[in-house]
Amino acid sequence: MARVCQVSGKKANNAKHIRHRHSGQWKFRAPKKNRTQAANLQRVTINTPNGKVRLTVATDVLKSPDFASVLCGLKPVPKAWLRKVDYGI
Repeated sequence: MARVCQVSGKKANNAKHIRHRHSGQWKFRAPKKNRTQAANLQRVTINTPNGKVRLTVATDVLKSPDFASVLCGLKPVPKAWLRKVDYGI
């Protein structure tokens, strides 16, 4: 499973891992290694008129008022959420 939010499209971010060496000289500078920051994704089950749909959603989307209004039924479920997931492969 790809680590991509099905609602917002949020995915991993490239970053650097920096280890502090506590020294100020150039030859002893802190090494910087590449790493990725994964999005905080959760599995959510939504009840729709057609049945239950399981989504992988980022936590910042879960806390948003727009997503909450879809969950409680004030807004209809977008058709993009009901489609089979395509990760662009």
